[in-house]
Parts: sequence; C-alpha cells; structure tokens
Amino acid sequence: MNDAWIFPDWPAPGRVHAAVTTRDGPGVSQPPFERFNLGSRSGEDVRTVHSNRSALRQSLGLPAEPRWLRQVHGTAVADLGPLPSPEEPEADAAVSHLPGTVLVILTADCLPVLFCSQDGSTIGAAHAGWRGLAAGVLEDTVEQMQRPPASLMAWLGPCIGGPSYEVGEEVRKAFVVHDAAAAEAFEATRPGHWLCDLASLARQRLRAAGVTSIHGGGFDTHADARFYSYRREGARSGRFASLIWTD
Repeated sequence: MNDAWIFPDWPAPGRVHAAVTTRDGPGVSQPPFERFNLGSRSGEDVRTVHSNRSALRQSLGLPAEPRWLRQVHGTAVADLGPLPSPEEPEADAAVSHLPGTVLVILTADCLPVLFCSQDGSTIGAAHAGWRGLAAGVLEDTVEQMQRPPASLMAWLGPCIGGPSYEVGEEVRKAFVVHDAAAAEAFEATRPGHWLCDLASLARQRLRAAGVTSIHGGGFDTHADARFYSYRREGARSGRFASLIWTD
C-alpha cells in the first residue's frame, strides 16, 4: 500500500489484477476535489476528470479503457466486454467473461466489492450503498457471474466504517426484515438511530449467497483523508475508483 494506490491482498489468480485509487493519485483536480477525482458527475469540470482518467489508464497500464457505469443505487448488473459503448450503461454492478475487460466502480463512502472466479475467467464489480446492498446487488452480481458461488472470491474495498456511519431506523429495518441476523451489524446510538457496519452486512449477504472466500474490509472513508467521503465533504465530494481486470 502507498499513498496513491491500494492493491487488494487476496488470493486471486495471477491473471486477475485489481487496484483502488486515492485522492493522492496522479491527477490535476483543484480544490475542493484535489487531486485525483474520477467522478464525471461530481460537479468538477469534465475535462479535468477526463484528464485524470487518462492518467489512471496510463499509470496502471490498463489493457483497455475502464467500462464506466452510470450508477443509480440500484441492482442492475451489466455484462461487459473490453470495447466501450457510446453510452455508459445504467447499472450498479458489472461482470465480464472476456479477457482484457476493465471493470470499475466509483464510490465516496459506499462499498465497492470486487469479484473473481478461482480460475480467473470471470470478474465482477459492484457498488453497494445501503440501498443497493439491501435490494440485493451483491446477490445479483454473483448470479450474473454464472459460476458456482463457492468457486468465487470477493474483496471488500474502502467504505465508510461503522463508527462513522449513523443511520435511521428505515435503514436498519431494510436489512433486518430480510435477515434477522443483520441486527448484529447495527449499534444503537440515540432514539431511532444506529451505527451501521456496511462491510459486515456485505459479508452476511455474500455468505448467504454461497460465497465463502471473502477478503478485504477494515477501511473507513470518512475517517481516512486519502479517500473521498460524501458524508464528510458533501455534494462537492469527488469519487475514487475500484478496478478489476484480466490479462
């Protein structure tokens, strides 16, 4: 790990590569986005974001342009190849069965989850804010990978940590209604409010879907200045990227 990049520590096969950017990467964003904002809908000049995206591809030696998504906090999963389309797919997750494809998720407190099969032939990436997580975006991603869940592995990227993430009763209810065990991921604070551990909820959902090889976690984007955080910075927050690709 260094200031500019985070490289997942997980037992992925050698043909699978992954990386997470930080705001300290080789970008040209100015305040309040300094300096490596990759979100084209964050309010920063699109030309600056495109310059940062070019630097991203060059710095990581990516085999193709990342397949950017129009994320809407839903559960749609796009099945993608390496060639870009005229419009960014409206989806909150993507999978690929084709080598050379670069999948990417943008976040600023929500949970990015990267997936791969044990043989490296299939990869996936999901954007799991509380709404998408509760609605089943991780389960839908696992299904779209078209591999036995037990043959998949997942890595949980940087998201807001439990001690920093206070939510209302509606968030807790959305998970506990689905699985009573989800209550373990919430800690009461004041009346009607709870601290919410997104990563713990994701582990529960993945295990229930049959994925047992789960890695990563331990970040807090709100407390760690390397990351953009919507809760810390508000509507003028940038976005960092979590990427996965294959040779």
